[in-house]
Amino acid sequence: QVQLVESGGGLVQPGGSLRLSCAASGIAFSNYAMGWYRQAPGKQRELVARIIPGRDSRYADSVKGRFTISGDNAKNTVYLQMNSLRPEDTAVYYCNAYRLVDYWGQGTQVTVSS
Repeated sequence: QVQLVESGGGLVQPGGSLRLSCAASGIAFSNYAMGWYRQAPGKQRELVARIIPGRDSRYADSVKGRFTISGDNAKNTVYLQMNSLRPEDTAVYYCNAYRLVDYWGQGTQVTVSS
């Protein structure tokens, strides 16, 4: 059974930082494309960042230079370091694992507000 469990969300002021974590179980972590998506109220879910084994990471234009995705194969965990947060980054952030099939975590709320 595949499980993706996110943590690290919360309330932060504009300009602040958060680090999201996604612990994966039930999959061979290093064989999957791992990504972070987000969905704001009234908007479609969108790709934030993705890391593919053996390839460069991919980022949405809106987060380039501010967010960094990384993975720890030993811990089966993928991270999203978010710096210089803006109010428009407010959303539920979802962890995704993909290899022919999509797997999703339950989501973690990130709120950027003063």
